This record gives sequence, structure tokens and C-alpha cells, in this order.
Amino acid sequence: MEKSEEEKIVIVGGGICGLATALALHRKGLESIVLEKSEKLRATGACIIMQPNGWRALHQLGIASKLRQTALPIQSGHYITVKDGKHTDLLVGNGGECRCLRRSDLMKTLAEELPPNTVRLGCKVVSIKVDANTSAYSILHLHDGTMLMPRVIIGCDGVNSVVASIVGLNSSRHFSTCAIRGVTHYQTLHPFGTAFYLFDKDGVRLGLLPINHNDVYWFLTRKLTSTADSMVSKDQKLIKESTVEAIKGFPNHITEMINNSDVDSLHLTDQMRYRAPWDLLRTKFCKGTVTLAGDALHAMAPFLAQGGSASLEDAVVLARCLSQNMGIALDPTGMKAARAALDQYAKERKMRVFWLSLETFVVGTMHDTSALLLENHTWYPQHV
Repeated sequence: MEKSEEEKIVIVGGGICGLATALALHRKGLESIVLEKSEKLRATGACIIMQPNGWRALHQLGIASKLRQTALPIQSGHYITVKDGKHTDLLVGNGGECRCLRRSDLMKTLAEELPPNTVRLGCKVVSIKVDANTSAYSILHLHDGTMLMPRVIIGCDGVNSVVASIVGLNSSRHFSTCAIRGVTHYQTLHPFGTAFYLFDKDGVRLGLLPINHNDVYWFLTRKLTSTADSMVSKDQKLIKESTVEAIKGFPNHITEMINNSDVDSLHLTDQMRYRAPWDLLRTKFCKGTVTLAGDALHAMAPFLAQGGSASLEDAVVLARCLSQNMGIALDPTGMKAARAALDQYAKERKMRVFWLSLETFVVGTMHDTSALLLENHTWYPQHV
């Protein structure tokens, strides 16, 4: 038997963007619930590169100072072509604050700042009914028979978003590049200080960023070999073996870093997905009182290391728009206010995420991205 519950704001997806959106709303005095289909919060991927705009958003959320204690500032960048040993200095983070955070640290910090019972685990959305033309509530049906009727639904359910299809966005696409990520722990101080390094050889790029004085996050990008990579991605030992094979000829200390990496941290993404920038221009970001944020809206693959920072921006802007509009008078149901807020959010975010997505698309589709990556000696990171 179905049971009905009314909620003001429901967030679908308990990843970084979902938790950040709930926290941003909480800071503005707005209640929300987060529906996460998993039985526990998951931090897919070892780390996240946080760019200056991400830190500004974290400051707005009130957790920047706490997270700074967990990660070193990245103060310089170095691009090295392996074959000739040529060394080029890179400007990191456009000269602003850049750090490499463990995703688990970010998720934990976001979750700890939320009011009790904000996150509901094991809640899978089965269907969504949206009325875009009247003041009727949207309806969420959950797997356990619960029916929610919120004023606002925010889809933060990632690159394969169910909510995105409701809003009208086309399915995400993928590049022909795969990415491998991992973390290596050094018993004594690692040799990289506070610098980012990017090694390049025959289309294989390996980058590394210190997390702290003992832990280093590394990533490798190379051409996708579909069937083989799909099989390797399911076995972390095979991921390590394939990585070592891919970096033959790289400096010995890099090979040693991969060999000593934590097997449990290894992850291979065999389909790096993105949302086509022209889709973002053609599609309204909301339908009725349903909208999107984070990868559900602008999955942009990792080439600019902006997916996470842009998602935090979404959270802050969306909360501000809802806060400014929820006080509209003569609106007993709150639907007029919700629509006004989401329209404002879409207007503010459309061109911002379009340009980020377009730049990512250009870099991701270039045959030889070296010139783009080093233009003006500015680092465009390869992985988030």
C-alpha cells in the first residue's frame, strides 16, 4: 500500500553535488531530504582536484577551512615529455588555490554538517511524474511504495541521471579515452613536495598531485581499447598490471609509485562521459519544478578538472535562487516561487556550464592536445 508524504525540496542522489546542495539549502534555512539508492554514502574515485572556484563555493558552504587541513596546496606545475626529458613549467589553478582532496574527506565533511535524517539511504526512485503546465505537485514514486510530493525536485543523480531524461536532456556521450586513478602511500615523505607533475609519452599521460606529505594521487589517460578495458576495469590487480604496462619507458620512480599503489584505490573508467555543449544550449534546465545540478546537468569528463568545482557552484547558486524566491507572497502552495527560483537558476548557470562544457569537449576531442594543454603555460588538468 502506498503512503504519501509532502516535502518542500527533494534531492535525488547522495553524491558530492547532492550533499552540497542539501548543505547550501540548510545554510539558507531551507529544509530538504536527499534520496540515495545505495545503502551507504559512496565516494566513487579516490580524489577530486579542487580548483579556485571550487574553494570559493566551499567557503560559501562553510567547510573550506576544515578541508584545507586535509590537503596540501599545489604550488607549482611541471610538464615533462618522457622521450627527450624536456621540462615546461605550468601555472596551476590559474594562479589561485588548488588542492587535491580525498573524495571520502569531502563527502564526510558535507554529511557531518547536515541536520540529522537529511539523507535517506536505500531509497531508489522508480518513477517521476511532472506537471509542467499547472500548479500541481510533481510526484516521486520510490521502490518501497512511498510516494513523495515535493515542491521542488533536484536531480543530482550523476552522469546516467534518471531525472535528466525527465527534464529533456539527451543521453550523455563518451570520449575514446580511458582513465585510471589511484593513490600511493609513502612511509616516509614522498619526493614531490607541493608540485603537480604531468608526464607524456606516445599519447599516454600520467599526472600526479600530492594529497599530503605521505599520500600522492595519480591518474593516467590513454586511448580506450574497449573490450579489454571493460574486462580489466572489474579487477583491480589487472588495473595495476595494465597501468605498469602502459608506462613502459617512464622514469623508474614513477613505475615504482604505481607498483606501490593501494590496490583498493584503483579505478578504471573505460567510458569518460560528457554532456554535449549544444544540448545545454538547446534544453531548458528545468521542467515544472524539477531541475538538475552537477554531473546530471553538465557531465563534462575530466579534462579541465572542473566537474567537481562546477557542481559545488551549482549547489550554491541554486540554494541562493530558492532562498530569494521562496518568500513570494500570495503563493500558498509555493509552486510559483519554486518556478521563479528554478528559472533564475537556469538563467544564471546556462552560459557558465556551456562554456566549461565546450572547452572540455574541444580538449577531449583533439587528436594531439599537447598544444592546448600547454597554451600560455597554464595547466588544464586531465582528471577530476
